[in-house]
Formats: sequence, C-alpha cells, structure tokens
Amino acid sequence: MNIFNKIKQDLLNSLTNLDKNLDFKNVTIEVPKDKSHGDISTNAAMILCKQLKINPKELANTFSEELKKIDYVEKVEIAGPGFINIFLNNNIWYQVLESILKEKEKYGEEDLGKGEKVNVEYVSVNPTGPLHVGHTRAAIFADALAYLLKKVGYDVTKEYYINDAGNQIKILVKSAYLRYLEALGETIEIPEGCYPGEYLKPVGQKLKEKYGDDLKNKTEEELFILIRQFVVDEMMDLIREDTEAIGIEYDLYFSEKKELHDKGIVERGMKILEDKGLVYKGKLPPPRGVDAKDYIAKELTLFRSTQFGDDEDRAIRRNDGSSTYITGDIAYSLSKYERGYKKAIVAWGADHIGYVKRFTAITRAVSDNQCEPHVFLVPMVKFLKKGELVKLSKRAGNLLRAKDVVEEVGKDVLRFIMLTRQNSAPLNFDLEKVKEQTKDNPVFYVQYAHARACSVFRKLKELKLDLPENSDFTKLNTAEEIDLIKKLAEYPKIIESAAIHYEPHRITFYLQELASEFHSLWNSNVKFIDEENLELTKTRTDLVQAIIVVIKNGLGILGVRALEEMR
Repeated sequence: MNIFNKIKQDLLNSLTNLDKNLDFKNVTIEVPKDKSHGDISTNAAMILCKQLKINPKELANTFSEELKKIDYVEKVEIAGPGFINIFLNNNIWYQVLESILKEKEKYGEEDLGKGEKVNVEYVSVNPTGPLHVGHTRAAIFADALAYLLKKVGYDVTKEYYINDAGNQIKILVKSAYLRYLEALGETIEIPEGCYPGEYLKPVGQKLKEKYGDDLKNKTEEELFILIRQFVVDEMMDLIREDTEAIGIEYDLYFSEKKELHDKGIVERGMKILEDKGLVYKGKLPPPRGVDAKDYIAKELTLFRSTQFGDDEDRAIRRNDGSSTYITGDIAYSLSKYERGYKKAIVAWGADHIGYVKRFTAITRAVSDNQCEPHVFLVPMVKFLKKGELVKLSKRAGNLLRAKDVVEEVGKDVLRFIMLTRQNSAPLNFDLEKVKEQTKDNPVFYVQYAHARACSVFRKLKELKLDLPENSDFTKLNTAEEIDLIKKLAEYPKIIESAAIHYEPHRITFYLQELASEFHSLWNSNVKFIDEENLELTKTRTDLVQAIIVVIKNGLGILGVRALEEMR
C-alpha cells in the first residue's frame, strides 16, 4: 500500500469537484522536508490558476475548503504565493501500520512495470581473467537496479554477455598454452600482447592433467579448436567466483559465439539494416587529432547511426570485407529485441562514454525504436587504507579481485557502501572505516537497527507474555512514534521514485533515515515491553515488527542481509 498515492488521488478527486476538466499533469504532491509545513504539500493552486484564470492565493483558499472535507485532513495552511500545506490526522498513519503488518515482504511492491520485459546486462568483462575489483561498483549498482525493477512489476532478466568470439580469445588460448608448457616443465617467456597473469597457471596444470603432452604436437589451429572452450570455461569459473562473492546470480549467461555467430544472427543483423536502407558505401572523416592532409580515406561499409543520434556513421565492414567489432553489437541488440525486451539496460565503467551513442543508435535501429536503451556509466571507486590510496596490484600484495575485497570487508559492507552514492558520482571506499561499528558506518547503523528490533522479540519470547490478539494503534501518540510511522509510510514512495529514476541509492539514504528515527526512539528509553500494560506492549511491538519488515525489505533489494544479532 502506497499511502501517498491514495492521498494524492483523494486530493485530486477533491479538486475535480471544482472543475472536472482540470489538467493535473504538472501538479506535485510532496512530503515537505520541514515538518512545520505539514505532512503533504502541493503546488496545485499555482499550477491550476492559469487554467481557471484565478489568482493563485485566491485559488488556494478555494482548494483549502475542498480539501478540509477529506476525513483524514486535520487542517490546511496556505504558504507563500499559493503553496498548500496539509496536516493529516493520525488515523491515516495507523492504516499504514496495518498495511505493513498485513503485506509483510510485499509491502512496497508496485505494478509500475506491468510485466514488461527488461534486460539488464552487466559486468560482461572479457573472459580472459578474474573480475577486477574496479568492476564491482557497476556490477552492484546494476544488480540492485534489477532487483528494484522486479519489485515494481517488471519481468527482469539479469544477463552476462560472454564476449568469446573476438581476437582476445585467441590470445587467451595462446597464453594458456604457454602455461601448459610451463606445467610440463619447459621454461617459457610470456611475449608482449599475451596475458601474463598467474591465474592461468592452474589452467595450464589442468590442461596437462587432461591431455598429457599430446597438445605439443598440435598446430595452432588444431589447438584453438581443441582447447578454446575449456579455457573460456575456466575463465568464466573464475569470474563466477567473484560475482557470487559479491552476491550476484545471473539468470542467463549469453555466449557471443554460440548464440550470435553459430546461429547466423550476425549476418542476419547486417541484412536487416541493409533492408532498412541503413547501410551504404562511404568514407569517414579523419579521426580526432589526425591532420586531414595526412589522412587517406578508404571506402567502407557504413551504418547510418547518425539517424539515431550518433555523432558519426559507423563502419561495419572494412575495405577488405572483414567485419568490425560493431557487427557483434548489432547482432546482440537484435537478439535482445527478438527475445521480447522493451528495455535494454547496461552498466559500464565511465571510460566507456564513447560507446553510449553507438549502443543507443544500434538498439533503436534494429528494434524500430521498440526497445528503449538505457546506459549507466559508473566511475571507478578509489579504495583507501589508513587514508592512503590502495594501488590495485597483486604484485604489491594488495587487492585485485572482487572476492579479495569481500574477504577483507564482507559482502554486505561492500554492496551497501557501493550504493551510498548516485551511480555517476565519485566514491571513496575506506577499507578500515567500513569495518568500524559506529553510527558513522551506514551499513552497521542500518543493520544494528534491525538487530535491535529483533532483540525486542527475543525478550518477548523469554517473558512468555499473553498479549492481546489485536493492537490499539491509538496508543501510539507521541511525536516520536508518529514521526517513525510517517517514515515507514514513505517506503513505497521511495521504492517507486527509485525505480522511476533508476536510482537504487535512494533506498540506502532512506534506510539510514529510518534507522536514525528508530535509534532515537530507542535511546529515549521508551518501554517497548511493559509487563504491567500488555495492550501497550502489543501495540509497540507491532510498531517494532513493522520496522523489521521495512528494513529487511529495503536491504533485500540492495542484496544486503538483515542481521538479527550483531556482536
């Protein structure tokens, strides 16, 4: 139950009594930051005065009389040039508590998406090594966004694109083969351009165990065909170790080679663009920084991506007839569209900014604008230790893999902190401070609020009190209690706005505010369990139960555990 949607609808229905033809498109109904401005504030009079040709303050007075007729409106005040501040009686807030206790884990869920299919593709690093810690922020942001969209009614697929068809796979196989020779006892030298990482040593050992010395007699082509999939699978196992360590489980691993190349979708994607008249022979201007006098333009096969907002048309075939990298992107976007996705969401590192318009143009072109592209760029996190920047190098003995950070600070801490800023904002991650159990550590502060609330029920269980079956919520009448219920009431509104704006960090902000309200009530020495007043005990413990429900629901979207006890 989103109480604010109900309130908004009631208010707008009330205003239509004055004129049924009013256009409410730009009317806002918000929760004021200043509590003295009421529970709800609306700009209705200032927006609608032009339609009704009435002075905004005069119209606000007229609206006020209509709004006072709503049974849960206690009083209405007019501020400034025509803002209307509305104060509600407590009965509306008691309805919120009843809703939370009834709906439980479904509290906050909406049906904004109405089952629309959404593809969220993220991480998708080349399968040439484990997941570097630099990828974790974009991964966690996209993972939380996927959970959030599911909560509001979208049919979401979380997808990993395995880029296993490019030249990097040939280099990977060659690098693994060198480690295989090393496992056989040969002295090797890793040439420039190959992958030198020691993570390939176990792969070389496994190849030795599987093939003995048989691979030494194979040609490069035979070798590639024979061990390519084995090596890619080994790399994907490493990547899965990292993604699972940070709490990510994919619905689908999508192989470029198997799903696009082997099934002919690459060629079909090209044909579709040709049939639409979006492919032509032409020459591109010189790249930035290259003097036009020194540039010899060659005729290429080009995609008219500028028709879809790109800065320049893109080459899809070179003058020798070979395909460019973009052909795989075309096929992949076509696959998403043909699988029925209405939204294609990707999360990339901020260094991919040059690919945004290209991706957008391709998605719109192959889907006839039926699949809506969304690209989120996420800057790298700066990891600090004792105030010093951590150099992410294994040779220096510092962190490199995502799972290494999890071993250092824990999955819950990593995920929560990564979601404490908007995805496009810079973020510093202090490896020492995030482990502190203080109110300055946001994840501890929220988890501790949940643990405190759970402790009330452990105590209640010990006492074995015979509580009444129903609560009398009118007993919750202090300012602190009502403010806490109002904060609980905001949760569905926060979920809705976070989903609409694709900003899961709004949930972390909200949970910190809710935790603060609860800790304040706790520290006021209020008695949640009063053996001399079982009716009040029942009512207050129901309030605590509502807090447990909301914190657990919110943390669940973030992929963070709601701890029942903390040491």
